[in-house]
Amino acid sequence: MPVGWLYLLSSRKAPPETIFNALMASAECGCGPSRSAADDEAPPIACSLGASDFKERVADIRALAGRSLRHAERTPLSLKLTYGREALEEVTELVRKEQICCAFLSFDLKRRPQDVVLTITAPPAAAEAADMLFGHFAPDLAASNLEETA
Repeated sequence: MPVGWLYLLSSRKAPPETIFNALMASAECGCGPSRSAADDEAPPIACSLGASDFKERVADIRALAGRSLRHAERTPLSLKLTYGREALEEVTELVRKEQICCAFLSFDLKRRPQDVVLTITAPPAAAEAADMLFGHFAPDLAASNLEETA
């Protein structure tokens, strides 16, 4: 039976690494419970990828970061990633894929002459899992480096 993100994120007993391990051990990431008309305002905090697709996506994201990530800035609910200009096509494709499987995250992609800036924002309901979510995109950015928001 799939382990739903919504259930995992709502559980306060398990630390983030336990949540991540449970997701990786499950057959699928899960899509959470069925949505009602009242839930249509915000997408559920759920990833629709199966476990093997999830592992492959994380590997692709980390490979892209290793090749082209120039800078990362973190706030509690957002991650700003600056990639080299050569990564525009890959980052655009990554955003397209992530918008499908993780609709609860918002993605803002900006092309600049010298680089590509991607800002990923998580909803407040995903705050407890933000370290895990953002860790895939900027593996070397420690949670202790969070920027304070004014």
